[in-house]
Amino acid sequence: MGSKSAGSVNPEALLRVMTDNDKTIQLPNGLSVEDVKRMYEGMILIRAYDERQKNLQRSGRIGFCVTSTGEEAAQVGTAHALEANDWVYPYYRQYGVLLYRNVPMEVLSDHLYGNEEDLAKGRQMPAHYTHKDTHFVSFSSVIGTHLTHAVGTAMAAKYRKDGNVTVTYIGDGGTSSNDFHSSLTFAGVFKPPVVMFIVNNQYAISLPVSKQCGAETLHAKGQGYGVPSVRVDGNDVFAVYQASKEAFARARAGEGPTLIELLTYRAGPHSSSDDPTRYRGNEGDQWMTEARDPILRAKQYMQTLGIWSEAYEAQVWEAARTRINLSTTEAEKRPEPSWASMFEDVYAEMPASLARQRDELLANESSFERQDEGEFPL
Repeated sequence: MGSKSAGSVNPEALLRVMTDNDKTIQLPNGLSVEDVKRMYEGMILIRAYDERQKNLQRSGRIGFCVTSTGEEAAQVGTAHALEANDWVYPYYRQYGVLLYRNVPMEVLSDHLYGNEEDLAKGRQMPAHYTHKDTHFVSFSSVIGTHLTHAVGTAMAAKYRKDGNVTVTYIGDGGTSSNDFHSSLTFAGVFKPPVVMFIVNNQYAISLPVSKQCGAETLHAKGQGYGVPSVRVDGNDVFAVYQASKEAFARARAGEGPTLIELLTYRAGPHSSSDDPTRYRGNEGDQWMTEARDPILRAKQYMQTLGIWSEAYEAQVWEAARTRINLSTTEAEKRPEPSWASMFEDVYAEMPASLARQRDELLANESSFERQDEGEFPL
């Protein structure tokens, strides 16, 4: 990739590792057999998680969910290149990065239910995951605002010279937000160690890229800010990894930001509240084929390498589904956050006025319990 990416942008250029006519038996550059298997298993875990949360929502057991079916490579490829202390500013489809960094499944399941073990204590929307220990910062529903936070965190790393990289993600629609412009302007001038991923899944909720942006490609936007940019086949997990690794190395070497467009497709709805049939036809069928589906493509590649078998496939899926089902079943049993939790983590030292409100609420807590008929007492 290198600094040459900041020059003229070729809209036809698309970084790939897995090609249609590639029949060579060769591991992707810098990856071992164990790496390839782990990346494949990581994508399957994400898809199995999507399968489970969608079924939970449709059966009324959770209220809302966001899936990322078809975008697994964009998560796993970037996550495989991260180091332990790097910072991640996601938007709502990057929970696979959490899973890939070995965050316990319970963290995600408890958040789906907003129970007493939920790290956000039921105060955040589902899909707004957060995990302090792995520097995974909660997403905001306001599109693009997290980009400025990510660039600020990267600037702090530059001042500290701690070698950490900050990565952040935005959808194609988010590249039209004010904060995208502000973040790229700052990053282009001050060169913090930040890598910004545009996950171009073709739709900003219901609006296709062609109707919300006049640029020929989204990565071309980096040129105007002086930020090196590259366009990657976002369904090629090994190409995503390669581009990420190179960009992270540039950032750690003090060479500044990189903008990476990952060309992919959102196979499912925007969220469980969305009906994609209202704004698109059966184009998704063309993306979820052996030639384009990120999991099926990796499977074919592994078959060529001789490191895939039917037994292995069955074992991976069974292990993923068992792990997820056990976790969500346990999460469903846990009670909701207590009334008292509303007053916690608000102030370092609780003011007297808030303490009085808490005490008054707890003294009358029993009167707020739901009755058998499911109504609150008047």
